[in-house]
Amino acid sequence: MRIAARSLGALFLCAAFTGAVAEDAYVGSQPAQRRPGTTLRVDLIGDSTQTGNAGYGRGFCANLSEKVDCLNMAKGGASTKTYRELGLWDRSLSTKPDYMLIQFGHNDMETAEHLDRQVSMADYEKNLRRYVEEARAHSIKPVLVTPLTRRYFENDGKIHSDLLVHAATMKRVATEMQVPLIDLQSESIAYLDGIGEQAGLKLGITKKDKDGKLHPDKTHLDWQGSYVFGRIVAIDLGKAVPALRQYVRANAAELPPEGQLAMRVIQGAPFKVVLTGDSTVALEGGWGPGFCATLTPNVTCVDLAQNGRSTKSYIDEGWWKKALDEKGSYYFIQFGHNDQKDDPKRHADPDGLYSENLRRFIQDVRSIGGIPIIVSSLSRRNYKDGKLVKDGLEEYSAAARRVAAEEKVTFVDLFSLSQHFLSAKTQEEADAFNATTHPDANAENGSAVKPDRTHLNDKGKAVFGRMVADNVIRTQVELGPNVNGLPEGATPVLQQAAPTDGH
Repeated sequence: MRIAARSLGALFLCAAFTGAVAEDAYVGSQPAQRRPGTTLRVDLIGDSTQTGNAGYGRGFCANLSEKVDCLNMAKGGASTKTYRELGLWDRSLSTKPDYMLIQFGHNDMETAEHLDRQVSMADYEKNLRRYVEEARAHSIKPVLVTPLTRRYFENDGKIHSDLLVHAATMKRVATEMQVPLIDLQSESIAYLDGIGEQAGLKLGITKKDKDGKLHPDKTHLDWQGSYVFGRIVAIDLGKAVPALRQYVRANAAELPPEGQLAMRVIQGAPFKVVLTGDSTVALEGGWGPGFCATLTPNVTCVDLAQNGRSTKSYIDEGWWKKALDEKGSYYFIQFGHNDQKDDPKRHADPDGLYSENLRRFIQDVRSIGGIPIIVSSLSRRNYKDGKLVKDGLEEYSAAARRVAAEEKVTFVDLFSLSQHFLSAKTQEEADAFNATTHPDANAENGSAVKPDRTHLNDKGKAVFGRMVADNVIRTQVELGPNVNGLPEGATPVLQQAAPTDGH
């Protein structure tokens, strides 16, 4: 890697962190407004195996014509129970689609863990019937989809699915309620049995276990897997609902440049990551060096974050052009600390120029064939009466989340993650991450004597760099093999909600 960063050890807090509505289920402030030029809206309602990042969702939507407004409302980790409890069902109804493809089962399954999302088979059936009834009550045509099989190959070389009972229950509901059915369970088993285990596992991503070791994820899909099974679902939709056959592309959709890049990364090709942002990302006092230290040797990590810059000044001073000139594969973009300053050369309102600049960054990265990743600002570490102080960065974090959702790019909510992490600490404990000689200390704190509770020392760089690394791979899933596992004996950092949640 170009950046000079030695391996840094640290202790990591393990705790549960769940965001609000997942980014893959966000459709803007006016959910009923349809994409211009479309005549039909189709919603995907389900779990992680339907999402765009880890399921067949993007492959399915790519295999429909431009006349279809295809909304992916699936949520990683959701079951028939929790999809409603999270408010996602009401949100989906408010999008007013013509059709809904409803698929659940993976997270409804009862296991020895007895998770809150799990339900009995009787409740699974009852919940499916309720979804069908309520969709029809809103003049929406439901289509039931039996759950995609897990890639559980046994010694006979064949798939032995653990979702057969859920598929049978869904088929019975479809028959009795006269709902069109796509039997993806049977179709996916037949397809995987035909290509065999070695080829079948290549359609999935990899995951790290609690010890940081890489192993095949037999549930979720990579880009190629998404396009294979998405194509199957699209064709079957045309068969199940003949009126929709005209909206299914005659030929299978090909992977876009982003998907081709992701597959090269999955296959181990070298690539470049470019970090852009302010001093909380930069070499001297940001999480950048800690993040780069987690990456495997085939990754070139270039940290071009600059002290004191905002989205405005980073562009105006030519730093953004320098970043684009690197021709990176992935661009991490984090600003906010200096956008909130009153300085006219730097200030950008969160819902105004700041958001506009983030959209420009995203478009520019895509124009050179790269993949943009938005990161919300690292929290400052100031406490009052034992509680972490709010200082306005939450407005920029919310704006970054919204832009990322609307532009359909990966969002790492470092602000919420770092706030959650720091809220469990005292001022004294948080000061263990403080930089001591950062050049921006005067600007941030008004005096070089005051503790620098914005920038990071080596320990802080390692903790928050690891936080970014371990969360980005849960959504930008092809990067998983390129992030080294945790040091032996360390426990995972906080995790935000992601498409790969669930089993």
